[in-house]
Amino acid sequence: MSSKIHSVASSGDSALIVDVECNLSNGLPNIIIVGFANKAVDEAKERVRSAFSNSNLDLPRKRITINLAPADIPKESPIFDMAIATAILQASQQTKATNLKKTLFIGELGLDGEVRAVRGIIGALLHAKKAGFEQFYIPAQNLQQAALIPDITLIPVNQLRGIYLDLTGASPLKRVATGIGMLVKPQNVSNSHDFCHVIGQARAKRALEIAAAGSHNVLLNGPPGTGKSMLAKALPTILAPLELNEALEVTHLHSLATRQFDRIVTERPFRAPHHSASQISIIGGGQRPRPGEISLSHRGVLFFDELPEFHRSTIEALRQPLEDKVITVARAKDTITFPADFILVATSNPCPCGYYGTSKPCACMPYSVIKYQQKLSGPILDRIDLYTDVDSVRHKDLLSDGKEESSSDIAKRVAKARQNQLLRYKDSGKTNAGLTNQDVKLYARLTSEAQTLLNKASERLNISPRSYMKLIKIARTIADLESESVINSAHISEALQYRRPVSAS
Repeated sequence: MSSKIHSVASSGDSALIVDVECNLSNGLPNIIIVGFANKAVDEAKERVRSAFSNSNLDLPRKRITINLAPADIPKESPIFDMAIATAILQASQQTKATNLKKTLFIGELGLDGEVRAVRGIIGALLHAKKAGFEQFYIPAQNLQQAALIPDITLIPVNQLRGIYLDLTGASPLKRVATGIGMLVKPQNVSNSHDFCHVIGQARAKRALEIAAAGSHNVLLNGPPGTGKSMLAKALPTILAPLELNEALEVTHLHSLATRQFDRIVTERPFRAPHHSASQISIIGGGQRPRPGEISLSHRGVLFFDELPEFHRSTIEALRQPLEDKVITVARAKDTITFPADFILVATSNPCPCGYYGTSKPCACMPYSVIKYQQKLSGPILDRIDLYTDVDSVRHKDLLSDGKEESSSDIAKRVAKARQNQLLRYKDSGKTNAGLTNQDVKLYARLTSEAQTLLNKASERLNISPRSYMKLIKIARTIADLESESVINSAHISEALQYRRPVSAS
């Protein structure tokens, strides 16, 4: 007697449909799992044996062989427990369901028969849906995340016995038909960090407004205590809310890295790792590769406070994600690509003590200043779009009654600029920062005066080809903030103001 049940394994950007085959034969009672399974999967036989006993189900007193096909690909998750148990029920004819061809089973079993939540449910279901599956038995704890996926039927399960009663027709489980945006809640960004709380710094605020409108990277430079961190933490308050497809991506990545299986991410992430964080924690990896901070900030903000204090190897590892918006983690056992489309906001001091070039005396030796500034290589600085100095604010202005522009006012302009890009790029999800060179030629139209100004400035400032194209993208964003269809000289002039001065490098 044999049976076949479908399951799926998800890891990073890839997923695999797994056929869980069960065969019962005469011999000493035993459960054998084959198909390139690691210890976590092999231990399923003990979980299944105890779950059957505690669920008042009969485990066949036969030799039970479980095969996880395809057998040449490693299986490394307890996600197959529910499918293995169901395959045994089917093979022993305790259930006789015949319509499981487009049905998939996902879930880990507890010793008491409880069906426990699993990691990466969204990626697994998206892949299975693309493969033609329509109905999914999932852990009840995963329901909130799974319900984000439109046009599928979910069957939440709490206990193994519930599957048995459902497949026999004795007590059918509730079916949940998902719809678009079924459980997405409105964004509710905390106002504890608001641009109105930052006194002055109009230039830095404008740079962050441009960054939010076009997804550009920013470097804020200035002495300690001038408000660089406050400005960076206020950036999420002017970003557009997450769309449904973005919420799916972000929630999936966070479920792979944490055990918050019932959490839906509705706000754009803001990640601020400490400068002592290891390179693996930043870019992702490990024995079983998981997303790092750059992927957990996907569709949001990655904040590096005091960028030169990070390990040089960690800073240089940002090259690929800043350019390609993905990070490929290659290990001996596996190679996984995680998305990493974030806005980098970095801060830096002029020198180790922070007061070089300011009114306060600098305690650093000249060699220390040069060494500190050289920790940021040319290729990394070339990938940062906007550079601005954040100067000290006069003490008498700190307690003044002057009204600063609030985040809600800035967010309206940012939303308008994003809408202009949405219409221009026809719902492709692109922003100006993500344009290819071909896209720039197609969409970023310059007046003859603007092109002349850009070419002259590029020759005089010895601007690299990459920086040349970035200047056009920044100018395109500035034009979008003003709802201008063509880039003019004023837009180019403002974009040039955010270039890193040669003397600062």
